[in-house]
Amino acid sequence: MPNTFKVVTRDVAPATAGTPETIYTVQSGSTVVLLGISLCNVHTNQITASVTLESTTTQTSQTQNTTAHIIKDVAIPAGSTLSPLEGKIIMNVGDILKVDASVADKVSVTFSYMEIT
Repeated sequence: MPNTFKVVTRDVAPATAGTPETIYTVQSGSTVVLLGISLCNVHTNQITASVTLESTTTQTSQTQNTTAHIIKDVAIPAGSTLSPLEGKIIMNVGDILKVDASVADKVSVTFSYMEIT
C-alpha cells in the first residue's frame, strides 16, 4: 500500500458564516492520516473558528462514529494563525473535514495529510 503526502488549501472559507465548508472528503479505497491544520485569520478583526470531523464509520463491535469537534469557536486574532492539531487523526472512507468561522471568507486553510491507498 503506497503512502502519499498531500496538501489541501483554501484561500478563504467558509462561503457563509455559520455553515461549515467541506475542506476534504476521504475517497473510496483510502485511509488518511491527518498531519496538520493551519487556520489563518485574513480579516482585520478577531474571528472565531471551528473545525469538525464528520464520520459515520463503525469500528468492529463499537458504536457508530458521529460528528466531533477538533476545535469549536476558538478566537483567532486579526492576522494570526492557529494550528489546532496536537496529534494525528485517522480518517476513513467517507469522513469529512469541515471548517467554519464567525465571518464568511476570512479563514485561510492549509490541511496536510498522508493518504494510504
